[in-house]
Amino acid sequence: MTSPILPDYMPVPRASLGPAVNGQGYYVGRVERNLYWVTDGDYHSAFLTTADGVVLFDAPPTIGHNLQRAVNEVAAAEGVSSTVTHLVYTHHHSDHAGGSSIFGTNVVRIGHEECRRLLLRDNDPAKPPPEETFADRRTLEIGGERVELAWHGGNHSPDNIYIHFPDHDTLMLVDIALPGWVPFYGINLSEDVPGYMAAPATALSYPWQHLIAGHLGRLGTRDDAILHQQYIADIEAGARRELGRVDPTPYYQKYPDNPWAAVKSHLDAVADAAAAPVIEKYTGVLGAVDVFTSATAFTILESIRLDLGYRMDVHP
Repeated sequence: MTSPILPDYMPVPRASLGPAVNGQGYYVGRVERNLYWVTDGDYHSAFLTTADGVVLFDAPPTIGHNLQRAVNEVAAAEGVSSTVTHLVYTHHHSDHAGGSSIFGTNVVRIGHEECRRLLLRDNDPAKPPPEETFADRRTLEIGGERVELAWHGGNHSPDNIYIHFPDHDTLMLVDIALPGWVPFYGINLSEDVPGYMAAPATALSYPWQHLIAGHLGRLGTRDDAILHQQYIADIEAGARRELGRVDPTPYYQKYPDNPWAAVKSHLDAVADAAAAPVIEKYTGVLGAVDVFTSATAFTILESIRLDLGYRMDVHP
């Protein structure tokens, strides 16, 4: 069997990397006081120890049973309960919610009302729907601790929420800005591109210093969110520029009987032209800038065309 020829990519900046995981495949660290975060090097979860038990935020299946091990490790060190009593979903996607069933039926699950609707639709026993829901805002007061949940409209998904820990100087917002890294395909496979692009400004309107972002190796800061905004703004500016600059004529002349080939070739050329200066600017600053920037440019240029009507001129 022939081995595939794999491309070489630019080195990942050291500042993008997080702490090493332990022998069981996880790292657990204190954010502030009794708020902790857990990672397997890719996915993030968080938990809050309280006088009444542990409140867990997301249950990624890749971390799986290591979530309870992380809780047990902290509980043993701090002399507190290791019983998970509540589980808050950031949103319904299986990569963040698919370990929920590990915690059984006695856990109170909480999420946005759209999260419940989508999980009922999915009917996946690995991620039971939340029993308790909210529409716009909800304050959790559990074991003497306070957590503010809010929905500010769709972004990555229709139900993705902001989780603010006002007494811990922390915000949890998953699948938007990934500290030290560029977004994955389709700006993290986001369903609402304008909502995704607006989400960092909403996040920065909260007071916080620590960001639990849902992915990759480390916690984030306000500077990470601002850098993400700049990166996305540079791509949008490039997409607007190149949509007006790249001539579509050669592509349609080359493929007169295959409009999909013509459209793909034209829009790929626009995306690549928009991405090129951004890749150069952020090399050594963000991880995987050479891997996904063209894909992000394509997603954004399609959004500004289809959502915002940019360069969608009416035929005379």
